[in-house]
Amino acid sequence: MQARMKNPAYVLPTSLKGIGSIMQAIAESGLPQELQEIVGLRASQINGCSACIHSHTANLVKAGTSTERLAAVVAWREAPFFTDAERAALALTEHVTRLADRSTQAVSDELWDEVADHFDERELSALILVIGVTNLFNRINATIQEPAGRTWG
Repeated sequence: MQARMKNPAYVLPTSLKGIGSIMQAIAESGLPQELQEIVGLRASQINGCSACIHSHTANLVKAGTSTERLAAVVAWREAPFFTDAERAALALTEHVTRLADRSTQAVSDELWDEVADHFDERELSALILVIGVTNLFNRINATIQEPAGRTWG
């Protein structure tokens, strides 16, 4: 498969500054990199973004994430491989990624309290940004049909 066009972030290179600033802030937050990748993988699975699924999976493999854990991200509720904090982050990821599927609050107070019990304000801010940026990348890649395994450019 070939992308429909060059990635918009390269067509409009000023956009990379903003994305880069967000990514730097996330990196400086203290939110574990493996959790960032797991959250990114789950959002990408929901959105069906093969390019992002491939990227997050490759990053997790490179970081030494177990095969069992990696394969279970899609079924994290039933799998024994995730901590309570990771489960809270994955639940938040699903709620934020599926905003249009809700007729009630996007994130319930109960879920918010659960997530806030596990992450400080910096980490929680980074988690929200990771989910948002991943959804942005998913939408860009799905629109232009970015193939899995290809680097931007």
